[in-house]
Amino acid sequence: MRAVNRIINTGILTWIIGLIVWQLLSLASSPDFLPGPYQTLLGAIELSKDGSLWQYMGASLFRVAVGWSLGSLIAIPVGLIMGRVTVIRRLTEPFLNFIRFIPPLAFITLFMLWFGIGEQSKIILILYSTLFIVILNTMTGVLSIEEDKIRSARSMGATEWQTMLHVIIPATVPYMFTGVRLAMSTSYMAIIGAEMIAADKGVGFMIWNARLYFKMDWIFVGLFALGLMGYFTDRLLNWFGSTVLARYGIAGGTAFRGRLR
Repeated sequence: MRAVNRIINTGILTWIIGLIVWQLLSLASSPDFLPGPYQTLLGAIELSKDGSLWQYMGASLFRVAVGWSLGSLIAIPVGLIMGRVTVIRRLTEPFLNFIRFIPPLAFITLFMLWFGIGEQSKIILILYSTLFIVILNTMTGVLSIEEDKIRSARSMGATEWQTMLHVIIPATVPYMFTGVRLAMSTSYMAIIGAEMIAADKGVGFMIWNARLYFKMDWIFVGLFALGLMGYFTDRLLNWFGSTVLARYGIAGGTAFRGRLR
């Protein structure tokens, strides 16, 4: 019974069921339209022989890591300032709530014209997709702090900077963590669109290029590569939160504590 529970808890049973259902669906269809797990594995081996699969995954992962990191580093202080300074929040929030509904893919053409077809345009696109999610979560965290805590810090002689450092930021960390974790998923969505349109490497390029040769197994390899990269980066981020940020209330398996307004 313990072994069964362990299998269920680790998610292995879910994967087994998913692979079985996938295999059954592929048997009812043509491999040219829905390749099964085995055909997809062969496609991954084919792409791995010359190292192209690892190059594509590495290129996408690098772009996501740089754009997501830069976006988070910019968004967190902006969210803190917007949450604390009412005038700035009232001036910027209408624009923020307008532009955040424009999807990153709508800016691909403009970013290529402004920043070229190299790495800059793709990284800035990911930065854009990261920015607003982290800003909103951070600002929401600041606004959710009870005013009594801030008054108590001030009554003990704390300056505005000390209040920010010792009261506001620690209380907002769970919301920041939620924001950067959510932004990670949107970063992967953004980079795939950019790589499909203007790139000569990356998982998005691989998926888009596979359609020219009607290589459905390559497309499924690309989908699995994206899922695996996203899963492991999210697990790494969750591990960081549960170890380094544990004292701020981030626990292993903590998902989305903050909420967008």
